[in-house]
Amino acid sequence: MADRETRAHPVHDPAHPGRRHPSYREVHDAETLRTLAAQDAPLGGWRVQGLDLAPHAEHLSRADVRGLVVLGGEVPEDLARSLVARGAVLIPRDPACPVDPFRARLYTPFELYDGLSAAGYASTPDALAYAWSRAARTQHDAYATLLRALHDDAMQDAIVEALHGAQVVGVMGGHALARGARDYAAAAELGHTLAGAGRVVLTGGGPGAMEAANLGALAPSGEALSRALADLATVPGFTPSIDDWAVLAMQVREALGVDHTPIRSIGIPTWFYGHEPPNVFCTGIAKYFSNALREDVLLSQSSGGLVVLPGAAGTVQEIFQASTPLYYADEGEALPPLVLVGREHWTQEVPVWPALQALGAERPLGDALHLVDSTDEAAGLILPR
Repeated sequence: MADRETRAHPVHDPAHPGRRHPSYREVHDAETLRTLAAQDAPLGGWRVQGLDLAPHAEHLSRADVRGLVVLGGEVPEDLARSLVARGAVLIPRDPACPVDPFRARLYTPFELYDGLSAAGYASTPDALAYAWSRAARTQHDAYATLLRALHDDAMQDAIVEALHGAQVVGVMGGHALARGARDYAAAAELGHTLAGAGRVVLTGGGPGAMEAANLGALAPSGEALSRALADLATVPGFTPSIDDWAVLAMQVREALGVDHTPIRSIGIPTWFYGHEPPNVFCTGIAKYFSNALREDVLLSQSSGGLVVLPGAAGTVQEIFQASTPLYYADEGEALPPLVLVGREHWTQEVPVWPALQALGAERPLGDALHLVDSTDEAAGLILPR
């Protein structure tokens, strides 16, 4: 994989099939832009994302900018007029959008929850982004639709870069699982075990089982995890008050005293489910406007296996979405395990297991499926002995 800051791709001219134009570059940092601008070459094919162009105004005002695309960032008015007049395309951000659609990195919990303690959750970028995405104006505004799509594409770039070369295990489960519950602690211990074995724990980034797995991955020790579980149990869920739930989580995260590098866990939540706030225990957060894209990324990146804890409709959707590529896999292809935890839940309460067994009969999917009673058994199937 090429360096994400200067990813190069050949551009073909359909009118001249044998001709290749200069490859395009996605530029996301100021130093790369400075280096490339200093080369004094035509800028056709550049995609400059979320950067301040003022320091490069002199060069850009005389360069060949036909085919240059500038996404967001800061562009002085005189330079913007000059660029457009000479063939560049500028896509500015919408001042009404609470998040930067052109950001080139994962979110941190502190960014999404900025202002939480002072003014409450409703004032945070996370809550405001949901409100913006659901406003009547943005529902039928082609520009808002474009910005949402560009934002989600940038998130996809960011998470692929963050997970490059990592062994990733997805942990799915219901958002309603309460802090203080035995299953919550088990999910946290699973996350801790997986991260301790060098895996990156990937979840849907929301409350409940997802929060627990991210918490466990973040905790530096078993003792620290036990203290965090006890502290969190005083506010079991995000209803009726997201404020109390999130403020306590921030306090617990601060008490853990960690900022892991490399990444130990990532959450992939969505503004589609606006009632579900993101949990704060992820090392990084890739939040999407599109739930469909978010689900696809979440499952496709879980290359080291998928552990599914008890859940309801959303979790069932993820199970069958994950099983589809396994069902169509070629004979003999090595498949990551798909492990369902909770025999009674998946055979009686939400009887998904019989359907999976029927689908997996005499197919590679069947060898990838596992039904267990505990997270310890799940970890044993995921991690080598």
